[in-house]
Amino acid sequence: MSTPGTAAPGSGALELPPFSLDVQALDLGGEVKPVGLELIETQNREPVRGKVAAEIWSAVFPALAGDESYAVDFFSHIERVREFCKMREIRLREAAERCVVLPRPNREQLRLIFERFEAETFGFRAGAASQSADAVLEGDLSRRGLDAYQSAYTRYSFCAICEPEDGWVTLLSESLWPSEVIRRVRPAVQPFDIYIARPN
Repeated sequence: MSTPGTAAPGSGALELPPFSLDVQALDLGGEVKPVGLELIETQNREPVRGKVAAEIWSAVFPALAGDESYAVDFFSHIERVREFCKMREIRLREAAERCVVLPRPNREQLRLIFERFEAETFGFRAGAASQSADAVLEGDLSRRGLDAYQSAYTRYSFCAICEPEDGWVTLLSESLWPSEVIRRVRPAVQPFDIYIARPN
C-alpha cells in the first residue's frame, strides 16, 4: 500500500487520498498472465480523466520502463496522430499501413498524448526490441489492433493496452507481476497523493 489515509481533523475518521491506483493480476485464460492497472477516484470509484490522469499516466509509464527503451503505438485515427505529432514536434515513425510508432516520447510529450488521445485505445511497449522496427508486430497491429500484443509481448519487457478514458491499462509481461509494478510506480506517483492498492 502507498500513501495511507490521514485522520480528518476533529473526526477521528481516516481520510483517504483522492485517487487510487488498483494493481491486480488478471485471469484471461491460457498462458498470458496480465496485470491490470485501474486509476480511479477513491470515493466514487469513477475513472480519473483529463489533465490529472494524463499527468499521472505520464509518470507511471516511464517508471514501469525504467532505463529501457519504449515506444507508443497507434493503429487508428492515424491522420490525427500525425497532425498532433507534427504540431508538437513529437518524433513519429510510419510503421505499417495503419500503424504509427512514437519512439520514446519524453514525459511532457506523454502527458500531451494521454490528454489528447484520452478517448482512444493505444499501445505502449518497453524493452530493447522497441529500439528498432518490429515489422511483424507493426504489420499485425495494422491488421488486428492491440490483439497483436498477445503473440509479441514475450519479446518485450512488457506491452500495455492503454484505455485512458476508462482509467484502465492492461500489462502483458513475463517479468512484471503486481508487486513489482507497485515497487516501480510508487516513487513516481507519490507527488499525486495516490493510494496504491491490490484489490485481490
